[in-house]
Formats: sequence, structure tokens, C-alpha cells
Amino acid sequence: MLAGCGGTTGQPASAQTEASLLQGDGDDHANNPYWSTTDTTKLNVSPAEWRKILSPELFHIAFESGTDAPFTGKYTDYKGKGIFVCAVCGHPLFDATTGFHSGTGWPSFYQPLAPTSVEHVSDGSHGMERTEIVCARCGAHLGHVFDDGPKPTGLRYCMNSTSLVLERE
Repeated sequence: MLAGCGGTTGQPASAQTEASLLQGDGDDHANNPYWSTTDTTKLNVSPAEWRKILSPELFHIAFESGTDAPFTGKYTDYKGKGIFVCAVCGHPLFDATTGFHSGTGWPSFYQPLAPTSVEHVSDGSHGMERTEIVCARCGAHLGHVFDDGPKPTGLRYCMNSTSLVLERE
């Protein structure tokens, strides 16, 4: 069994269809002046400013390195098409076709959309040595990467559903 991304427990999420997930995530991105799926300019926004814009749950995951409870995220077992973007700023992160069922309870991908989509940061929290994955545009915490994934990369990008929004291609 693969190592999980966090240490919490939760109930399994029900399988969702591509259509229901593409209808939106319930966040009002119209109130986020930094939201863009095309602008790649690195953002320098204070945590206080993000706190005013984001929901408390998204702020906690993204800027306090929170973790979704396993098997509770809406994208845990997603199978379909689309591009996953950062829920904070809209930056494209993962192609849904690189996702796979890892059995860990979190959405997993074997590679980011582009090498420049995410940044890898050393994370020694919780008495473990891990590699944290953050959005390359806004610095939001997305999850962690592990070396127990499938071919072709052998990597498992274990992400929080809260940190992701599914967009049409």
C-alpha cells in the first residue's frame, strides 16, 4: 500500500461524473482579482490579502499547509478529461489524463502539466522528509510528491482536492 499524504481519516467520497465536476467548485472566482488560467506572472500576495479573498477551508489548505481528510475530496477518483488548475489563482497544474487511482484517498498524478507548473520544496514537517508541491504562480500548498508512482515517471503527485479546480480543455 502506498504512503498517504496526511495523517487524518475520513469517509470515502462517492464517484462523481465529469459533467458534475466541470460545473464548478462553488468558489466565486469573480471576486478573486488574481484568478487567471492564462497569466503565468508570479504573484506576490500577502497571506492577509489571500485570507480576505479565499474561503477559510481553501486558505487553510493553501497557506497553512493543511491536508484534506483522505477519501473525502471530490477529485479523489476522477476519471475523465480536463485540466486541473490551482484553486487559489487558476494556474494550470495537471492534465486529468495523467491522473491514476493510487488508493491513498487523494487525487494522484504521475506528472504535472509542465515542469514549470509546480515547484518542489523540501518539507521536514511531522518528523518526515518529504517534497512539498506548491503552485509555481502563487505558492499555494498543493500536496506532496512521492517516488512510488506508475510509469512513465515513477512519481506520485499526491494533491489535495481543495487545492484543485477542474477546467475544460
